[in-house]
Amino acid sequence: MKVVLIDDERLALNYLEKMLQGNEELEIVKMFSDPIQAIEEIQQIKPEMVFLDVEMPVMTGIEAAEQILTLLPDVHIVFVTAYEGYAIKAFELNALDYVLKPARRERLQKTLMRIRKEKAEMVKESSPVPYRKICCFRSLHLESSEHGTETFRWRTTKAQELFAYLIHRRGQPVRKDVLLDLLWTDVEWKKGYAHLYTTVYQIRKTLNKLGVELKLTNCEDGYLLEMNDVSLDVEEWEKRLRQAPPITKETIQEHLNLVELYRGDYLAEYDYLWAESERQRLRADWYHHAAQVGKFLVETNEFAKAMAVYLRMQQIVPHQEELFFYMMKLYDAVGDREAVEGQYVRLTQMLREELETTPQEDVQNWYKQWKNKR
Repeated sequence: MKVVLIDDERLALNYLEKMLQGNEELEIVKMFSDPIQAIEEIQQIKPEMVFLDVEMPVMTGIEAAEQILTLLPDVHIVFVTAYEGYAIKAFELNALDYVLKPARRERLQKTLMRIRKEKAEMVKESSPVPYRKICCFRSLHLESSEHGTETFRWRTTKAQELFAYLIHRRGQPVRKDVLLDLLWTDVEWKKGYAHLYTTVYQIRKTLNKLGVELKLTNCEDGYLLEMNDVSLDVEEWEKRLRQAPPITKETIQEHLNLVELYRGDYLAEYDYLWAESERQRLRADWYHHAAQVGKFLVETNEFAKAMAVYLRMQQIVPHQEELFFYMMKLYDAVGDREAVEGQYVRLTQMLREELETTPQEDVQNWYKQWKNKR
């Protein structure tokens, strides 16, 4: 592996070089005491590993690492520091290796073993065909016809939320201070930047490992997530909904498919406040469409299919009183009295427990008239 060393102290550089010499796996191609110069030249050198000091006066090692990883996303960064403080905790949290000064050969060997293991796992798990679709309905995961469904395995919940937010803001630059306010509100800004940089590093490594061809780039004082040719289930569903023809007997199956493609609310498994407005918007669009489909099926006496649609609506919007009323009428139409009773009991219980109220007057009157028909 080609290796670059970066440290503003010449003695520290020479010492680290000495500790790494004699290892047949490594070729130290260049040493820099100026991180800015290193960044300017590193794309031509194309090292596989960079040993990087954390505390430097012109540019911190964390900031330098971010820029290096933007140029060379697959490079292995190993931080070298005399301080076992906040930065170390951030690096450990995100599985970036670090070495305390003075670096010892035994400790450096552990670093090399870790990187060998990571490279072996990447070769073993690499996919010849990349994932081309990201899904946000219900949970955030990957799908492809070649690989099926794959979940993201994030090391931290912050990495998961940061990636979800970047997907949410896809194609738009997001400032770093916005991300700090969103994810590390109670953290001192210097520590917050350390967490942000290392979390971005983790996201890039995870995407690369999974073969997801998204591009997360630096943009002014923030980041920009470019989707490239990777599709998003939410966008696909909205496009199909906009382009859907009027509901007829000939097109009803297409509309039923659209109802089923809404697999759950937008990022429903995560309690992200920033996603709530989008969640409500998409749910409202789906509910309006599903209600139209259900109404058409009732009017054409397709009661079984209508029941399936309304039951699906109850799963997504469980506290909507009108859905219980629809189901009561449908069960009455097919002569299932026990199911009518069940829907009314569930409605009454839900309203009492959730809203401390009773069914609307028209629902109560319909139910009383229905009971009197016995």
